[in-house]
Amino acid sequence: MPDTPIDLQNDRPHSARVYDYIMGGRANFAPDRETAAKVLADWPGLRTSMLANRACMHRMARHLAGAGLRQFVDIGSGIPSSPNLHEVVQESAPESRIVYVDNDVIVLAHARALLAGTPEGRTVYIQADMRSPRALLGDPALHEVIDLSRPVALTVIAMLQFVRDAQDLVETLLDPLPPGSHLAVTIPTADLAPESERLAREYTDRGIPMYLRTRAEVERLFTGLELLEPGVVPMPRWRPDPGDPPLPDVATNMYAAAGRKT
Repeated sequence: MPDTPIDLQNDRPHSARVYDYIMGGRANFAPDRETAAKVLADWPGLRTSMLANRACMHRMARHLAGAGLRQFVDIGSGIPSSPNLHEVVQESAPESRIVYVDNDVIVLAHARALLAGTPEGRTVYIQADMRSPRALLGDPALHEVIDLSRPVALTVIAMLQFVRDAQDLVETLLDPLPPGSHLAVTIPTADLAPESERLAREYTDRGIPMYLRTRAEVERLFTGLELLEPGVVPMPRWRPDPGDPPLPDVATNMYAAAGRKT
């Protein structure tokens, strides 16, 4: 980790820190808390949706590990909050190798928590902007951990709403991955909770552009992939664990889906 001081850019809100505050974390600043207060006032159900997103990520990680994936690239890792993706994956497959990617400097400051993986596996954090996918794919640290001749699980959890051209981003990241690789996403929509429109405007007005996607747009992200059952569905309906309390579709504002590259 670098010894030089990190500019935390605490004069402006950041999506990862807004998320951290809403989820009860402490790695946030006044602009993040102000943004969180406004979006929660517009839609108090946002925290429920965020909790459902976290649970869905855990289910996706377990499913991908159970399907034999041992290499993971997590785009937009966010501020560490246990259990993180590597903890879920390495619990059943300790030899797994995980690369976390985020562009928020405060995530860098907390990245040690993301690197405490199993001795058998490997975890690395890369400070990079997902909007520059070719630079990420060329990063030497990625290639030190990930063998691109073997299947990779590409997880993009609650991040594509911050990218104008999500289709191009996903296609660029998937292009060098071999057959057997998987894509897993969760992504906000106004199809389920109309309040998401106000949420997106509030984020955008505060300097965090947010783009909502329809079900058809999410399905297009999986063009050329084998879409796994149950397809593109509200997050709580993506392979729920036995005994999971049911949530109505309108309780969340995000779709979940996963697909396999053939």
